[in-house]
Amino acid sequence: MDENCIFCKIINGDFNTEFVYENEHLVVFKDINPKARVHLLVVPRVHVASLNELDDKELLGELMMGVKEVTKKIGLKSYRVQINTGKEAGQEVFHLHIHILGS
Repeated sequence: MDENCIFCKIINGDFNTEFVYENEHLVVFKDINPKARVHLLVVPRVHVASLNELDDKELLGELMMGVKEVTKKIGLKSYRVQINTGKEAGQEVFHLHIHILGS
């Protein structure tokens, strides 16, 4: 956990964020600045700054399976998945997260 990380604070319950889905590895919540009708963030519970710092293949698999589970749960059959890695690529929060965008 990183005390200064907004996503770590969300995971910790500091903002009473409603989770659309969660398990022992990750949480999923709505993006506060949605770019599509459905815009969710899949966030690992452990702090990892970006995809470049992720060495845990099992966690990466859990994140991708989380995408499948949450989209199935909400009935979203067509969607786009996006991971921004690094400031120049548009990453704004430096805690790895996967965007799910759908209509």
